[in-house]
Amino acid sequence: MRRRLAAPVLALAVLAAPGAAPAHAAVPDDPALLSLGDSGGAPSLPDQWWAPRSGFPKAWDLVGREQATVAVIDTGVDASHPEIEPQLLAAVDHDGDPRRGPATVDENGHGTHVASLACAAPGNGIGIAGAGLGCRLIIEKTDLTDASVAASIRDAVRRGADAINMSFGTEDDRRPSAELREAIDEAYRAGVVLVAAAADRPRREQGAPGNLLQPTGTGPDIDAGKGLTVTAATSRDRRAPFAGRGSQISMAAYGAAHRHRDAPGILGAFPANATLLERGGTPGQPAGCGCRTSYRGDTRYAYLSGTSMAAPQVSAIAALMRKLNPDLRPGDIPRLLKRTASRPPGRRWSPELGWGILDAEAAMRAARALDRTPPASSIVLAAPVGDGSVALRWRGQDIAPPGVRASGVARYEVWRATGDGRPRRIATTAATSLVVRARAGVPNRFFTVAIDRRGNRESSPAADDTARNRTI
Repeated sequence: MRRRLAAPVLALAVLAAPGAAPAHAAVPDDPALLSLGDSGGAPSLPDQWWAPRSGFPKAWDLVGREQATVAVIDTGVDASHPEIEPQLLAAVDHDGDPRRGPATVDENGHGTHVASLACAAPGNGIGIAGAGLGCRLIIEKTDLTDASVAASIRDAVRRGADAINMSFGTEDDRRPSAELREAIDEAYRAGVVLVAAAADRPRREQGAPGNLLQPTGTGPDIDAGKGLTVTAATSRDRRAPFAGRGSQISMAAYGAAHRHRDAPGILGAFPANATLLERGGTPGQPAGCGCRTSYRGDTRYAYLSGTSMAAPQVSAIAALMRKLNPDLRPGDIPRLLKRTASRPPGRRWSPELGWGILDAEAAMRAARALDRTPPASSIVLAAPVGDGSVALRWRGQDIAPPGVRASGVARYEVWRATGDGRPRRIATTAATSLVVRARAGVPNRFFTVAIDRRGNRESSPAADDTARNRTI
């Protein structure tokens, strides 16, 4: 099956709302976040204008201590690039053509740019900061065949990726292979967030893998799909003229710019070597991109626009959400990202931008507020009080990962097992003590099950749960 990278689109430039990013505790010192038009960009805007516009600095204030991990399935990376090398966790070659080199070489240029938008090294005083604020990179170099993509997905899951970015897609609506479908299903069941770029043409068929993550007709259903298909928005909060649209679109992120002569696109890392994007001559890129730029004297950067540039921003924030709240279910993160998407405000799903443009801060706050961790409880006293009655006292606690707000215990179920019988629920109460009747002449074992305000339920008792029972 023929695939195309979500090709960068030329002749687009930035025009966003004026003003530099406000100061936040987590904002690193990378000049593209803080400087105004240093490389020929719009003079009143940070060169990395999309980060404050999407709420990333405030989102970074909520990031925990553990690094997230993003897998980028693409054309490899320039592993020697200072934006890539410190973040590189693994680089695996699934490209069947040895002439293109190992995964640590990017002869195309696309993979390095995409990977940097996700996880470029923050706080190193050069270039940009990736959307994942120090996230680690798993690079899966692919030849874009179904077999190669499926192998890349499976390897990324095995290596512990929190999210997988796929800035490519088929050029038609032919049925993907069973192997690719199965790999996507496995990753979804493992809780890994899958993100694909929409087409770089204004069509309704986004191709695979996008049409597997958000199948035709499911875009308006906030709960549907096995991942996110991301189209490109301009800095005017509109769908980019070149970008995919329709019922396979989940949401949008900034991947392009409004037409303006002063700023040429999305700044990202670029290989030191000459690239295929610059040479041109391919069906998707007949002319050279003219995209390389000298950023503060370093020519290992480029301005590109495309759905490929939008997708890694979503992948990175999805990975941060999963690391912040590892108990989230497979469908939780895509749903939260859709629900918190903004711009234009007061709207629901549309075929132009899906559920709206990425709001990184709102998404992180939503992940922080969604308690999926079951509470815990245990009986601390079970004492006879006469008349065949037993006084029970227990304690409970609603535990959540660091940074996540626990919803609190709402109620307890009290369970009893007599003799060799199965446990049965005998009471439901918000209290932490109770007097119950005991059956004479047989052992009585008591258990509690806590339920929190989000409906998370402690595991039901087992008859041999001797660590938690009290025998009378």
